[in-house]
Amino acid sequence: MSEKKLKVLTMAEWAEEGKTPEILFWVGCAGSFDSRAQKITQSFCKILYHAGIEFGILGTEESCTGDPARRAGNEFVFQMLALQNIETLNAYQIEKIVTACPHCFNTIKNEYPALGGNYEVIHHTQLLRDLIEAGKIKVTEGNAATKLTYHDSCYMGRVNGEYEAPRQVIDSLKMDFKEMKRSRKNGLCCGAGGAQMFKEDEPGDKRVNIERIEEALGTDSEVILANCPFCITMLSDGLKAKDKQDDVMVYDLSELIVQNNSW
Repeated sequence: MSEKKLKVLTMAEWAEEGKTPEILFWVGCAGSFDSRAQKITQSFCKILYHAGIEFGILGTEESCTGDPARRAGNEFVFQMLALQNIETLNAYQIEKIVTACPHCFNTIKNEYPALGGNYEVIHHTQLLRDLIEAGKIKVTEGNAATKLTYHDSCYMGRVNGEYEAPRQVIDSLKMDFKEMKRSRKNGLCCGAGGAQMFKEDEPGDKRVNIERIEEALGTDSEVILANCPFCITMLSDGLKAKDKQDDVMVYDLSELIVQNNSW
């Protein structure tokens, strides 16, 4: 796909053309600024283009949803950020939002309505599932011998009860999929939620991500899949702590789909 075709229009640019895209892609802080998460953003954009989905982003008009602030107990900062975002979203008359971050998904879907922000919010794994089922993207089957496992993010799983969409996408890849001991509603947090990613641990404490990566390694998988940029960071750090970063790869579902296609 040429670089020209990968140009992503902002909502302001769509407005200048007098048009409104089908979906707003909420990129999120990680997807915008973290070099690892930027690869997820790029992969998902390729999929949207391939599927013929018109979408826009807010660009510099997008601010943090306020999720970390609220989880850390700073309600003032949360509401300040949320109201700023809602004002921007409503100004563009946004109705449908997709995001690759479960934290953004949960906050905009479940917490913004109380402040006047009412939108249809979907996670990118849900959209990927829908696009595959509708035949808008054809997933090339991967190597059937490749062993992989999947980590349920807390904010998609236990908080919002979405377990099937990502697994349906995984099923379409036809690889050797094995669940971890703790999965679905009994899944174990990666250790980043509730602003814990930024907390300093006490000396001698075993980090949650180490516990989780040990479970993942116990499946003898070559690939660990996740649906959250923060989970991917924590799982990757866990692999480094175990000196397994060269043996096991951590991917977002969108990345694996792009890898198994020649788009």
